[in-house]
Amino acid sequence: MFRWRLVQAVCVLSACVCLVLTYEDDIEVNFADTYYNEITDGETPEPTPSQAPCSSRDLTKWDKVFSMLENSQMRENMLLQYADDIVKVEMASLRGEMLRFVAQYGGSCGVAVETAGRKMAVHLESRLRDTMEHLKPRDQTSAGNSVGNSNHLEAMLQQLLSAARTQASRHAKLETSCLGTNAKTGSQLPDAAGNEHREQEVTSREVALDGVLTALQQTRMELGEVLRSSSQRYLPAGCEMALLFPMRSRRIYTSVIPEVPLSISAFTVCMWVKPTAVSNKTVLFSYGNRRNPYEIQLLLGQTSALFTIGGEAHLVEARGVLNPGGTSEWIHLCGAWSSVQGLASLWAGGKKVASTPGVAEGHVLPDGGSLQLGQERNGCCPLSPGSGSGVAGFEGGFDPKVAFVGKMTGVNMWDRVLSEGEISQLALRQGQGCEQRGNVVAWGVTEMVPHGGAQFIN
Repeated sequence: MFRWRLVQAVCVLSACVCLVLTYEDDIEVNFADTYYNEITDGETPEPTPSQAPCSSRDLTKWDKVFSMLENSQMRENMLLQYADDIVKVEMASLRGEMLRFVAQYGGSCGVAVETAGRKMAVHLESRLRDTMEHLKPRDQTSAGNSVGNSNHLEAMLQQLLSAARTQASRHAKLETSCLGTNAKTGSQLPDAAGNEHREQEVTSREVALDGVLTALQQTRMELGEVLRSSSQRYLPAGCEMALLFPMRSRRIYTSVIPEVPLSISAFTVCMWVKPTAVSNKTVLFSYGNRRNPYEIQLLLGQTSALFTIGGEAHLVEARGVLNPGGTSEWIHLCGAWSSVQGLASLWAGGKKVASTPGVAEGHVLPDGGSLQLGQERNGCCPLSPGSGSGVAGFEGGFDPKVAFVGKMTGVNMWDRVLSEGEISQLALRQGQGCEQRGNVVAWGVTEMVPHGGAQFIN
């Protein structure tokens, strides 16, 4: 076996030697330098052109937009991080200041309070003892006559004395606890110079706090103004729409077609109004027929509200309801009347502002009349061409001098006199008064036809 492997090894070695001898070539190696770095006279090297700089492709507008967004996002993150760091530092500083303040003044304030309480308890105990000594009977006769009263008084005084001692004990324990806490924290009672310095610090902090308080009050006032201004843009009492009367004109009004006939002996009419300008007589609600155009009228004056039944002879007036020249706020008005005793009442802002008995007592409103908002139909002026008349034989026109200009919403009418609580709920600006609709005229249900430039707005 060994001999066989030895023969194989000799064969392999001889094969390798034969291969080397077969493929052996003469390789000439030239170590001369083939590069010429020297510049000889008379020879100018040709300049080698430099490679063109890397040119980027043209950016589209979307690439620029994305780059701007990335930059803005990075800046926003940096600002947020910076604001977060500032808040953390300020809160840590404020916490440190509060801890130092508590460490400096907690013990001294507690000691001062407890010392004052202990002095009061001692003083009370001495006064009670003096009173007990004074009330003791001087002899046996007076003791026999007033034994019951003295025993009762002595028992009461003993209770008071025991309560005073208990209070003094509690004060002492509290003082010991405060002093022990102060000693554990390592703080010492301030001396006179330290007191003066700390008083100056407290004064300066109080001045700073006063400045902050003033600024906060000013900010609160400004926010209140902003809230009041923004609240004027919304309709009151949960109403979703309003009637807009843009200007005074004989052509601008709104006709109303009631749900039931108006042959009634009692009623309540309510509405929200926001007048832009008010004349000596501005009509809000008017009902009449050809015999009497002034059966019902709810009017505004310069600063007052007026309510009439059956004509101007039956007038209820409340002064000081409006600011001179009108108002920039919504105001709730109601007029109520009953033929029983002829009691007529006028309400403004949910409060009764005027009441008059004997107004059209026993009268019944006639049916078949014309009801309109923002105008009154009378015989002063001819009708405009094409306007027509809602009632035959009642061809009176409109006077632009009494036209309402502004906004109106929540117009309702009932065939009864509403209670004070019901009217107060209707007059809540933040309430849901518009959801309570009348059974004669119902806002949002009864047909109301704007004419001219009058229109419904949201």
